This record gives sequence, C-alpha cells and structure tokens, in this order.
Amino acid sequence: MKIQLSKGERFNLFQDANLHKVSFALGWRMNQTTESYDIDASVFMLGADGKIPDERYFVFYNNLRSLDESLHHLGNHKTGKGKGDNETIDVDLNKINPAIAEIIFVVTIHEAQAKNQNFSQINNAFIRIYNPETGSELACYNLKDNFSQETAVEFGRLYKKDGKWRFQAVGEGYNAGLQSFVDKYYVEIKEDNQQETNLKNSDFDIPELAITELAATELKIPELVIAELKIPELAITELATPKVSHKSDKAIALEKKLEEKAPHIFNLAKKADISLKKANLTNHDAKVALCLDISASMSSLYSSGKIQRLAEKILALGCRFDDNASIDIFLFGINSYNAGEMTIDNFPNFLHRMLKRYPLEGGTYYGRVMQEMRNFYFPDARDGSRYAAISADKPVYVMFITDGATADESATKQQLQWSSYEPIFWQFMAIGKSQKDVKSKGIGGWFSRATASDFSFLEQLDEMGDRHLDNADFFSLEDPESIADEELYDLLTAEYPNWVKSARIKNLLPYS
Repeated sequence: MKIQLSKGERFNLFQDANLHKVSFALGWRMNQTTESYDIDASVFMLGADGKIPDERYFVFYNNLRSLDESLHHLGNHKTGKGKGDNETIDVDLNKINPAIAEIIFVVTIHEAQAKNQNFSQINNAFIRIYNPETGSELACYNLKDNFSQETAVEFGRLYKKDGKWRFQAVGEGYNAGLQSFVDKYYVEIKEDNQQETNLKNSDFDIPELAITELAATELKIPELVIAELKIPELAITELATPKVSHKSDKAIALEKKLEEKAPHIFNLAKKADISLKKANLTNHDAKVALCLDISASMSSLYSSGKIQRLAEKILALGCRFDDNASIDIFLFGINSYNAGEMTIDNFPNFLHRMLKRYPLEGGTYYGRVMQEMRNFYFPDARDGSRYAAISADKPVYVMFITDGATADESATKQQLQWSSYEPIFWQFMAIGKSQKDVKSKGIGGWFSRATASDFSFLEQLDEMGDRHLDNADFFSLEDPESIADEELYDLLTAEYPNWVKSARIKNLLPYS
C-alpha cells in the first residue's frame, strides 16, 4: 500500500525484504505561462563527511551513471511508468558503495536568475518511490510549500540507519543554482597561482617541496585528479592526513586530569574518539545532557549499576564535546527534576546518591522534562512555545533514556516540534526487548510479545514530520551492556552529524 509522506517524514525501504531495486521519479507542472523552463534533477552521493568521495558520485544530465553503477539517471521526459514523471533515477541498493552514507535528490532551474524564474511558477511538484520490477508505488511526497524566490529544492534524501536505507521527505527550498550544491558537496583542489604554475610547467611531476606545501593546506584531492597528477602514494597519504588543530590549554589540562584522576573515563573517551572521527565530529563543541527515567520499572537497572555505568559512558562523550568535563543530569517520572552536574570529580556512585534525593516514581511523563530542559537552556520561550528559529554558539546534545511509554504523548510531540526551532538534539534510547524484535510464532511468540516493550511511540518521534528540522534519533537495546562501547558510541553519533549540518543551514548554529 502506498504511503503518502509529509515534510520531514521517513519511509523504510526495507519494509519489503525482497526489495533490491527502487526507482525515484520526480515530476512537476508549470503554471500558465509561455516561458520555457529548463528544470533538472540531480543526485549527490555523499560519504560520512558529507562530501562526494569522487566527482562521478555526482549524478546529473552530464553524468548519468554513478561510479559504482548503483544509480542510473534516465534523463529528461518519458522516464517513469506513471503519468506525470519528468525525470527518474533508478537505484540498485545492492550496488551502492559501502562508503556512501547519504544520497541527496535535488531539483534546480537552469539559469534561473538570468531568466528571472523560480519555484513560485511551478506547482504539483512531487517525488515518488516505486518498485521498477512490479511497477507498484511504495511512497510519494507532494511538495506543498508556497515557494517565492527559491530556484532549487532539495526534495528528499536516502540515508542509512541500522545498515538499512531509509528515505526522508525534505522539501527544502534554496535561492541557489546547481553550482551552489556542487560547491557544498564537492571539495576541489584550490591552489595558489604559484602552485598552479609549477604544476603546468612540470607536466604534473610535482616535486617533494610542492607536495609538502600542498599537504600543509589540508586539501582533499579527488581520485580522478590524483590519477592524472600521478602523485606518489606516500605523498597522497600525507595529503589525506588532516592537520591536527591545536588544543586549548584548558583541553590539554582536562586530558591530563582525566588520565591521572579518572583513567576509566579517559579510556572510554578514547573509544568515543574513534566514533567521533568517523562521524567527522573531532573537536566538535557541544553541551551534553543526560535525561534519565526514574519510574519504578527502572529499579533493577539502577540497582545492578547498569545505568551508572551507562552514565559514565555519556560523561566520557561529554568530556570530548565540552572541556568543562561535566554533563547536566535531568530526571523524569511523574515529575521532572534538574539534578545538577555529573563531573569527573563526583561521578563515582553519583546515581546512588541521586536516588536518595529523588526516589523512583510511579509514572512516566516525557513532555514535562523536555519542557524543563528547554527552559533551562533556552529560557526565552514563552510557556515553552516556539515558532521561529533561535541560534546559539554551541548545540545541546541530549541523551534521553527510558524503558517504557509516556503518559503525555501529545505534550511530548508538541515539545519536540517546538524544540526543532532550537539548537537541541534528542537522542532517545529505550532499554528492553522491543515487540518488533520478537520473531517466534504461536503461543511462545504471543507470550514474548505480551511481555516485550512497546516502543512504537518513540519510533514515531524519530519519524515525526511537521518540524523545522529533524531533531531526534531513536534506538533500543534489550540490555545497555549487550554491545561494545565502540558500537554504542557509533549509535550515539549516527544521525547527530546530519542534524548539525542542517542546524547550520537553518542558522541555528554558526558555521565553524
């Protein structure tokens, strides 16, 4: 059955386990006009750093196939099986290079500024997803925004989650041309005039001194250019190695204090470094908050020490994001509480002492603590409401841990929607066996599902539309200690980098 998506909503391509090939058809209609419009669909296949790893992963009218042969742009007109499709891109999911983490679908008006054209003159624009082998339509997103001066639209994106591809309806307009997206997603070689002269005069035989000078500029050189320049492998390795930024005196002092006073946290921070490097978040600056469920059902998790040990892992992440070496602790049950800071000075037995002050309660309300946290970090919102974006020098990363459903679903959704205008990211984590993970049938399966947790509402929050930008992620673990620390940090940084990128585009955060 076809799913009609709204802006911000997502669709899991692997709902059909047999789906290996999928087609993305884009269409639009012109308002009553005699003008001629040249509209193009383009695709950017991005690595984990948000850039195309090779120029041939930019698929458009002059490059109709991706380097890995996974994407095939069928060109203009007569491209889809359904009426109204203007351009279609076929995708073979099995062929996508593992290095590709995100695929962006963009539609632009060619020479829009010169012709004084924009998307206000275009209606009924859509992107639809269908199975090319059966012709059945899987999902569709109709662009409903009233654009004015926008000359380009990012229709949607494919992204990986838990090793599977999902589609998100984006619908974001830009007053830009195709070149602006190329500049955004592709880093070319930028040399000074002397280096350019040296390259021409030496017929691309670059001397060792020039290699050293190039390496100092932290340039990223596409493989195609590398092949043409015939740069020695050792030199390429040096070029590819990013220049390490100098740490502040405060950060250096923290590193020394961690190693001497809290070696356990120091070792966890080293593990976090690996995930942060993969997510392109090295030297990222953010406030970190840990929001903990203190409902009675969490009792065994606290008494066993599992939540204490999990909190220490978040503290290690906080030490990498903020040189204050602390994280803010918030609690929620029936009520919400600001429990102060957990630091490298007070972390041993922190939660044991905390529960003496804040005993476990007999209920769960997400919305109340979300509003308390928003009021703490962004106190200018009247009654918690927010309808316009605000900015801050650094974001707030919230680790939100629970083992069950909330009693205030509508209030929680409202808080998430309002907070999408703020530089705050919610990483929801549920502890317990999820009903969707129960595979057995019969009475055994029925009993397993009856005793498993229902995390469907948290999944809804992860997929929720009608937000200024996607500001949440969700995953569940039956046991918080069932995976390695490195895997946990990978989960904690899975979608956060995309949010940081979007927050900068939306002016919630400054460009670093």
